[in-house]
Amino acid sequence: MFKRAIRRVLAISSGGGHWIELMRIAPAFQDADTAFVTVNHAYRGDAPSGRFYTVNDATRWNKFAAALMALRVLLIVLRERPDVVVTTGAAPGYFALRFGKWIGARTIWVDSIANVDELSMSGRIAGKHADLWLTQWPHLAKGGPKQRHPEFAGAVL
Repeated sequence: MFKRAIRRVLAISSGGGHWIELMRIAPAFQDADTAFVTVNHAYRGDAPSGRFYTVNDATRWNKFAAALMALRVLLIVLRERPDVVVTTGAAPGYFALRFGKWIGARTIWVDSIANVDELSMSGRIAGKHADLWLTQWPHLAKGGPKQRHPEFAGAVL
């Protein structure tokens, strides 16, 4: 089977702080073929890649919007066929992580830097499905073999 020389990365997050955190780690993808996904079209200028997608925003309290988001994320994952899915959360990242696993992509959940005392709720839900689950705070990186402080993560791409 043909293996691409350059890895395809799907970098995805919801808006606000999740997007800012994703943009802060975006230089790690500079040698990859990266597509960015978020919930706000206005963020297009922030993304260093030419491929940029938006999906609707949703919360766990709006099941219809969440289902629509999941469908849109699934279509993007199928179109992009990433080798690696990287997310800083929340809902769009969760869906991309789950769908990425279906197509054999490695998945990375980066928990929010803002969660100093405990892992994010999204991280607790999605992290167990990720191949690698990163948190900035060493005292929170005690959840098992997949959960790590970035200093110990090694090369994941």
